[in-house]
Amino acid sequence: MTDNGYAIGELAALASVTVRTLHHYDEIGLLRPCGRTVAGHRRYSREDLNRLREILVYRELDFGLDAIASMLADTGSDIEAHLRNQHRMLRARINRDQALLRALEKELEARTMGMALTPQEQFEVFGTDKVGGEWAADAEERWGDTDAWRESQRRAARYTKEDWIEMKMQSDVALRAYADAMTAGVAATSEQAMALVEGNRRFISRWFYDCSHAMQRNLAEMYVADERFRATYDAAVPGLAQYVHDAVIANANAHDA
Repeated sequence: MTDNGYAIGELAALASVTVRTLHHYDEIGLLRPCGRTVAGHRRYSREDLNRLREILVYRELDFGLDAIASMLADTGSDIEAHLRNQHRMLRARINRDQALLRALEKELEARTMGMALTPQEQFEVFGTDKVGGEWAADAEERWGDTDAWRESQRRAARYTKEDWIEMKMQSDVALRAYADAMTAGVAATSEQAMALVEGNRRFISRWFYDCSHAMQRNLAEMYVADERFRATYDAAVPGLAQYVHDAVIANANAHDA
């Protein structure tokens, strides 16, 4: 900037706009240069630069040029009033954009972590067209914001139909082993029963997420508190949910000791 103000190229560079844009703003009366040189070249003052900055903020807020001209023509508003108005509108836009970003990220994560099995394949393996059946939505609501849930979804997205078949087979074998141990009178606090639940903890860690003894303890509480989980275990042998719960607690306590 010289004593005579900014040349049009200097102003364009400062504001990161094109010279053509400044020509257009001059033509429609939105931003008139403060003067011209003897040769007729436009010269812009510091006040012109400030006005241009206000125009560009309103443009970023998606206002049309006519609307911007009307707002800037309001003689009852000073520069501070315009700044406060722009701040308020920009804050509202940021909040709106952040909400949109969160929604898009959630949708993207859901698609990225989508189950590799088709609904038909899920039905073949699990007897339902949604892994987890009616528990799936409930599980996401409970743990959807946890690292364990996100890790389980990342792993699940990579599994093939053969992986799910292997997983289901291992789960069925474990359930049968629990039932056989209880039927045979093996105490839930015995080494044998604790070995079974320790195997289940490793199963969870392998297929879904790293399951600590503390996390398995929380799962065990759900086995007896949630009627759906209790019904699944007790369908094999009445009272099995409580048996597995007691074995998990005994194993966790032994580990803590």
